[in-house]
Amino acid sequence: MTAAKHHRSVALIERYSEVGGGCTHWGTIPSKALRHAAKMLQDVRRHPLLRDWAEGSKLTYPQALTAANKVVETQVASRHRFYERNRVPVIFGEASFVDPHTLEVQPANGKPIRVAGKHIVIAAGSRPYHPPDVDFTHERVCDSDTILHYGQHPFSVTIYGAGVIGCEYASIFVNLGVKVTLVNTHDRLLSFLDDEIAEALSYHLREQGCVIRHNEQFKQLEARERDVVLHLDSGRKIKSDVLLWANGRTGHAKQLKLENAGLSSNERGQIAVNRQYQTAVPHIYAVGDIVGPPALASAAYVQGSHAVEHILDANVSPHKLEMIPSGIYTIPEISSIGRSERELQEAKVPYEVGHCAFKNLARAQMTEEKVGMLKIIFHAETMAVLGVHCFGDGASEIVHIGQTVMASKDINDIRYFTGTTFNYPTMAEAYRVAAYNGINRLT
Repeated sequence: MTAAKHHRSVALIERYSEVGGGCTHWGTIPSKALRHAAKMLQDVRRHPLLRDWAEGSKLTYPQALTAANKVVETQVASRHRFYERNRVPVIFGEASFVDPHTLEVQPANGKPIRVAGKHIVIAAGSRPYHPPDVDFTHERVCDSDTILHYGQHPFSVTIYGAGVIGCEYASIFVNLGVKVTLVNTHDRLLSFLDDEIAEALSYHLREQGCVIRHNEQFKQLEARERDVVLHLDSGRKIKSDVLLWANGRTGHAKQLKLENAGLSSNERGQIAVNRQYQTAVPHIYAVGDIVGPPALASAAYVQGSHAVEHILDANVSPHKLEMIPSGIYTIPEISSIGRSERELQEAKVPYEVGHCAFKNLARAQMTEEKVGMLKIIFHAETMAVLGVHCFGDGASEIVHIGQTVMASKDINDIRYFTGTTFNYPTMAEAYRVAAYNGINRLT
């Protein structure tokens, strides 16, 4: 879109039968739509006015999938219109490099065609990692792509891998009434998060009924007709209806024949880039999951746009990855931006923390969304906001207020929140409460 709006001749190559990529078809959109359905069911069951009515209500996994698929269809239709309006031709087929300026596209039917360009942007995404000793052809063994086609409502699910995807699906299934065991290969959930937020997630997943097994490693999988048994190095065996393998992703680099363009990928199928998203061959750029972290749909949009901005103007400033918030759509959800307490302690930065528990906000009391908190970390001397961490309903929306303040040199000061009038009652006023809480801690 950026290239088209600057009147560049541009074409899009798509290997799938529809536009949208992994985000639309197998990742962000369907999983978050499933999460919304599970969250609605949870809301109805715990609301004091609806609790009696909801006792007999039931939402099955196939029903939730049907609702999610409708959102996917709407997204695909919207994206088709975007390309049509901007006169961007979409070429369907699998692309591979012939030379640094030429791609060969093999359509599903017919002869291959060749497309040449002065610049090329690789945005091929990633796929779930498949270890060679796990049989993913078995109907009870799924990854985060194929779980979207599982046509039954399981009684029990084992999720191997407790990263973002594993935690999100644990929240979805446990709130649909499924017995969930989440197997974590590390000693804590989501170690990149602020410790306090990660601990809150662990507590609330367990409270909802999810069993979490830390520090466990895969040994073998026994896939049977009626169930699957996960064998772990510790000797533990976990039986369930379905195994969801959520332990890592691999970039879609293998099919691209990168060597023909003078490029290569690492063992995870990722391509190295600089801060302008240029590869080792300067006129070839790479963005999104195929370049590795942060591997977020939100980041990929901005990365792709920035790559073209650099094509248009080689003097454009490098993209600031540190200003990209994380959004984790568990129940309750999590979002953060900036540094954690652990990072600041290791760097010996003087800081203070302000908290606001959602249970103290009038809006949270009205909506029965009292679980969660907002945490603001700020420099104890300059008062600059260094990090914002939010756990609870609407966290992925609330974090953007902190993001805006942190990104501005003029207003990045914890006192900005105490001097600003927030609508009342709102969840956003958590910033005012947390700011006062932190400032009052200063000696």
